[in-house]
Amino acid sequence: MRIVATNKFANFNYFLMDKYTAGIVLRGSEIKSIRQNGMSLNESFVLISKNEAWLKNAYIKPYQSVNNFSPNPRRDRKLLLNRNEILKLKQAVERNGLTIVPVRAFFDKNLLKIEIALARGKKNYDKKDDLKERDVRRSQERLMRL
Repeated sequence: MRIVATNKFANFNYFLMDKYTAGIVLRGSEIKSIRQNGMSLNESFVLISKNEAWLKNAYIKPYQSVNNFSPNPRRDRKLLLNRNEILKLKQAVERNGLTIVPVRAFFDKNLLKIEIALARGKKNYDKKDDLKERDVRRSQERLMRL
């Protein structure tokens, strides 16, 4: 498993709950660009419409060696999930007010997979608590080294 892209702000801005792995539908030379680390999941999210899951606002850099066909770098991409998983995600979003956030993209046996998670947004005081815990952990590690 080779990790291609991570959403660094997912853990900072959200409480991540259930995680799912989904395939993704790509066009043309997008996979070549992703293999050269040309993908970003920052500011992206997952939307469920008409019983299909869509990855919105994910950036895939256009492949440089392509002449005439280059898809839009921020186009919507379909996620491949089981129907039961889509229904669970849809119900959680509608009932509990959760959101679906892509956490990371990775290759699994030469296939690109996206790990998505149900997430609840953090308040500012939750983020401050996380920063305090991280600072305490860092200071403890420094003391352990000495």
